[in-house]
Amino acid sequence: MTIPVSPDAAAAAAATSAEDAPLGGWQNPRRGFLFFFGFAAIGAGMAQLVPAVLTVSLKATIIDPANAGTILSIAIGIGAVVALIAFPLFGRLSDRITWRTGRRRPLFVIGAVLFAIGAVLTNLADSTGPLVIASVFTQVGFAATTVGLTAVIPDQFEPLKRGPASAIAGLSLPIGAVVGLFIAQLLSPNLTAMILVPAAVSVVGILLFAVMLRERPFPKELRPAFTLVSFFSTFWVNPVKHPPFAWAWWSRFLLFFGVAAVQAYQALYLIFVLHFDPVSVAGAVFVSTLVLTVMALIFAAIASKVSDRIGRRKPFVMAASLIFAVGLIVASVATSFPVFLVAIAIVGIGQGVYFAVDLALVSQILPDSKNPAKDMGVIGLASTLPSSIVPAIAPAVLAIGATAAMTQNYAALFVAGAIAALIGALLIIPIRGVK
Repeated sequence: MTIPVSPDAAAAAAATSAEDAPLGGWQNPRRGFLFFFGFAAIGAGMAQLVPAVLTVSLKATIIDPANAGTILSIAIGIGAVVALIAFPLFGRLSDRITWRTGRRRPLFVIGAVLFAIGAVLTNLADSTGPLVIASVFTQVGFAATTVGLTAVIPDQFEPLKRGPASAIAGLSLPIGAVVGLFIAQLLSPNLTAMILVPAAVSVVGILLFAVMLRERPFPKELRPAFTLVSFFSTFWVNPVKHPPFAWAWWSRFLLFFGVAAVQAYQALYLIFVLHFDPVSVAGAVFVSTLVLTVMALIFAAIASKVSDRIGRRKPFVMAASLIFAVGLIVASVATSFPVFLVAIAIVGIGQGVYFAVDLALVSQILPDSKNPAKDMGVIGLASTLPSSIVPAIAPAVLAIGATAAMTQNYAALFVAGAIAALIGALLIIPIRGVK
């Protein structure tokens, strides 16, 4: 069945096209573009999430089994803090590039190099310090690649054709995780191969997209000014002048708080609560991630097309946040792996709908639509900041209701993530400028 395009949506898109279009207009590239775009995005998700979900946890249990949770929190948390600076800074620098390569291609080359270095250092790490340094390289590489990918969407596509690319960019995280974890569990228990092979595949995908990307050189006379004031403004967008962007930022931040709780602590939850052996936990994490990804793919494909057709974003983002919260609540009371998989399936539905629409929504309310990378970098903070905050506060949350038999209460952490997602859904309501 074909869903007709809403006349109001088409009229709104036409009204903004002339003002927001890049120099030379939108290229609206065809499906071949989306294939390589998806390969790069999935590669970035793989390179970032396989360490975050699995291999850094396994490294931590080798370094110090008794304090593995603390080591994981330090490594992932410090890496995320450095990435906080990298996201908007890469965006600001990318918007000013006037090379013949285009504005985004250099970010992909940088990201690929940093991912490769991070994987090698992770493999070599034999204590907490080197593992932290490896995490910094990996997460800064993710920042460079993600800023480039999210900026390419408004660079290349007109507003009502951004749904599929937005869905691919959002779903690259769970898909990258499931592909990477599939590769890793095939190579288990060879930890060196589990670390290096997924990273190598990621680097190839990112570099292939850098080669095939068609970008027009950005004119020097249109390059945004770079002053001391503009440098410090890189790291924020004035919420008074741009309230829709601010509401969207906080909503995304709260949703990703829940995402971080699941991603960072899933392996430890399976080991310490559901009593999986550390040697076999890779297979369990792969199965749960596969369930999440399948559900996300199904519902993202539907949501992205319907959202583009009817010209509405907000209802989808709100519903996705609510579904995600329900999934975390179910996870918090799971006492067996099958029940945990049901919870993950619900989380997958919420993530699929959310990732299919959220970036498309954000791209329509950017403060500076002609130089989107800087603002997309700020949006990137909303998805990466929870990765540093959650590990920082997790020890306190895990201590809530802890007992001698269960010294860390993972249910409390999942409930906290659910509450954050519910608040994030409410923050979508005040957004103006997009339906």
